[in-house]
Amino acid sequence: MALSKKPTKLFVLDTNVLLHDSASIQQFKEHDVVVPITVLEELDQFKKGNGSLNFHAREALRTIDSLSADQLFNGGVRLGPRQGRLSIRLEQEFHRDVAANFSSGNPDHRILNVAYRLSKSRPARPVVLVTKDANLRMKARAIGLAAEDYTTDRVRDVASLYKGYRVMDGVPEELIHRMYQAPHATEVRGLNGDSDLVPNEYFILRNGKLSALARYDALSTALHHVEKVPSYGILPRNAEQTFALDALTNDSIQLVTMSGRAGTGKTLLALAAALERRKGFRQIFMARPIVPLSNKDVGFLPGDIRSKLDPFMQPLYDNLGVIQNQWSETDARHKKIRELRDQEKLVIEALSYIRGRSLVKIYFIVDEAQNLTPHEVKTIITRAGEGTKVVFTGDIFQIDHPYLDSQSNGLSYLIEKMQGQPIYAHVNLEKGERSPLADLASNLL
Repeated sequence: MALSKKPTKLFVLDTNVLLHDSASIQQFKEHDVVVPITVLEELDQFKKGNGSLNFHAREALRTIDSLSADQLFNGGVRLGPRQGRLSIRLEQEFHRDVAANFSSGNPDHRILNVAYRLSKSRPARPVVLVTKDANLRMKARAIGLAAEDYTTDRVRDVASLYKGYRVMDGVPEELIHRMYQAPHATEVRGLNGDSDLVPNEYFILRNGKLSALARYDALSTALHHVEKVPSYGILPRNAEQTFALDALTNDSIQLVTMSGRAGTGKTLLALAAALERRKGFRQIFMARPIVPLSNKDVGFLPGDIRSKLDPFMQPLYDNLGVIQNQWSETDARHKKIRELRDQEKLVIEALSYIRGRSLVKIYFIVDEAQNLTPHEVKTIITRAGEGTKVVFTGDIFQIDHPYLDSQSNGLSYLIEKMQGQPIYAHVNLEKGERSPLADLASNLL
């Protein structure tokens, strides 16, 4: 007796899914996808502008427009071989169950109504509302409608996310001694687990009171001794910071990510390394995404563009000030930083104003990268030209973006996907170095 075929699902997409990933309609395999007409209306409001949301709105509308318009409203269009159909649903009168709980003037509720009516008209087929809005998911479940987050670009498990380094105890004394005798190329033999070493992975090797810091070079299949070396006056205070500076100043590593809570030194180390290596690059760019308050663009803030952006950029200026103020104003190193800024060799900008620039021979630091989507991170990296080094820093547990979390943000996604690549290195900074007070607050509050 043949087994009955499991029915395919019907996924109803919210606007924020398409704004997060304009190619999301292609990610549901054999299942059908429904886009409510309200979603198209909301996408139309986002299509003008240079931001990531504007880009995704335009791309989503172009993709839908390229399909057969008549069929979209009449049975749907097949998205590809072994894929489901895409259809657009016009608004309908509110179902009494929806009307009893939610007002009809809210676009979210109109999308909810489309999904709910589909579930009632096709009880034998699973209907799922897909939205990145946690509140809308709860509203859907309150009336018995299945709802899910868009999880295609989520990392599997934050707890097991690649840290970039390991501590190894019981390492043979002979291996540690060799690290100091031949620091540039020490064979891996004698290291436990040497078969699963990751390119540019860092190690704290220990045997009693003996210890050494090392980086695994996959090209030479050797361990390289990592020394505590200052960068532009900033001396690493722990092993993690030592690893970070090694990656940040290594020309063979073109992509670096640093994660960690506030006060671990991520931004300061990145900027210090950039200044140390400035002669090898045409410019130093420091940028961070702007996450507007109350979902309002910075245009709502008073003043000219500089006064609007300065509050968002202030943490970058603060870190630059820490480095600059190590020396008196008459010191050549203090003057050099001022000179680099005056000549626009050191530029601090909002990330949206970096778009469109040619990233050739640039040391490019992206701060607060946890507030970027995976697509935004991809867009930045794919713009990197010859001789460019890209550094992303952020805290994956401190996210200001309304539709991102520790598993779906661009920094977590990048760490998981890039692990093992020969031109990539990652360091998770755990020990706070800002002050004992800051450490106490991070641990207890």
